[in-house]
Amino acid sequence: MYEQKMKENDRDVVAFIEDIDNAKKREDAYKLLEIFTETTGYPAKMWGTTIIGFGSYHYKYASGHEGDAPLVGFSPRRAKHSLYFAAGDDRREDLLTDFGKHTTGKACVYINKLADINVDVLKALINQSVEFLQEKYPNEAGEDA
Repeated sequence: MYEQKMKENDRDVVAFIEDIDNAKKREDAYKLLEIFTETTGYPAKMWGTTIIGFGSYHYKYASGHEGDAPLVGFSPRRAKHSLYFAAGDDRREDLLTDFGKHTTGKACVYINKLADINVDVLKALINQSVEFLQEKYPNEAGEDA
């Protein structure tokens, strides 16, 4: 049976950020922590070993695969910051046109540094992702797991 690797845990978020070697990346991580916390209203929780997530939802696919995930989150990776938003919402692309310097993956948006992006658009992306997931999983989303 499949065992989900990325699970919410009790690791300390601040201790994780303090372990970041690069001072500028660490400073940006603290700013992202503040932005995500204020925008979502959810406390930061560690998911797996490197993802800082906010809120949670339970998903279940037609295949029967199910699990839990944060509504939104970020990870201060060595190369770039990974920002985690809901996959499948077409509105994200519209917001990203005014976001600033970034690249994208399926559910991730990658930035080099906070100074490269429009923080107001980041807040809109966070809100849009939370709303999308709460609509898609109405009985399963939003609670602080």
